[in-house]
Amino acid sequence: MNTLPKTGAVIFTGNSHRELAQLISSRLGVALGDADVFQKSNRETMVNIADSVRGKDVFIIQTATKDVNNDIMELLVMAYACKTSSARKIIGVIPYLPYCKQSKMRKRGAIVSKLLAKMMCRAGITHLITMDLPQKEIQGFFDVPVDNLRASSFLLNYVRTSIPDYTNAVIVAKNPGTAKRAQSFAERLRLGLAVIHGVQKEAESDEVDGRHSPPPIISRTYDPSSEFEGVPVMAAKEKPPMNIVGDVGGRIAIIVDDIIDDAETFVAAAELLKERGAYKIYVMATHGLLSADAPRLLEQAPIDEVVVTNTIPHEVQKMQCPKIKTVDVSLMLSEAIRRIYNNESMSYLFRDISMED
Repeated sequence: MNTLPKTGAVIFTGNSHRELAQLISSRLGVALGDADVFQKSNRETMVNIADSVRGKDVFIIQTATKDVNNDIMELLVMAYACKTSSARKIIGVIPYLPYCKQSKMRKRGAIVSKLLAKMMCRAGITHLITMDLPQKEIQGFFDVPVDNLRASSFLLNYVRTSIPDYTNAVIVAKNPGTAKRAQSFAERLRLGLAVIHGVQKEAESDEVDGRHSPPPIISRTYDPSSEFEGVPVMAAKEKPPMNIVGDVGGRIAIIVDDIIDDAETFVAAAELLKERGAYKIYVMATHGLLSADAPRLLEQAPIDEVVVTNTIPHEVQKMQCPKIKTVDVSLMLSEAIRRIYNNESMSYLFRDISMED
């Protein structure tokens, strides 16, 4: 692969994922720029850019970890420091975009991903490289170009090379919302598809029977709906117990998703698949947040391997759960950086990618 020139481009990194930044810079044949990013005793973020960035293209590599708010502040301060130092372009390389799951309005909440997009643009970022956004519409929140790369090719290659007898596998969506992604994997691997629908049924002892509930409070406030008797009332949703649509008996089950954060839903899906006769169970996702007790739950679950990419650091989680395997995606990120710097087309990185991917 071609490398970056020694002059004209600078690559900086925050403290979120220095290992990935080192991999990218080594593939590009350049050293990381000299930038000191630290916190003062009062937790304020400080950035000192030691290299000259005047008239240069600056690439800032920063992902989102458990310390997400500090990661965001490091990115914003670094981008603004380069902007005020007369950098020509400032490209944010953010493999996992923080707050990407908060992209919809919920009651009186906020669309936080849009707020973050505006903050990044105001800080000086002129281009964004990210990977596998859960909602592709998030790209519209930014006033700058966004390249949403896909890690599917690396995960598919892992299935072909590292899962014995993968032709006897079935791709599983743990809920209908991930069915499109699972269908894409199944079609590319020429495998069958199964979808899990419903919610895990509670034990009878855990069910809420109202025995210890307080008496209902009769509201005496004005109810405007009482005047519109002709308007039909929307029935409340009630999900059925967990069930599998598709045959997994005697097969290898591969659960695919975009993010693994809390592992409860994956564990419940794996237990159901084991009950239905799956003799091996794999879990695959692009981003492995693995928050809270996720490593312990995955280690105790009937799961053979958990495959994630290195968009997020998870070395500590791998010590707690040896089942976790890492797929390196630095090759795609470094190629995207090289193409953007050389003003080359990015279409090669999006070949054979459909709207559903």
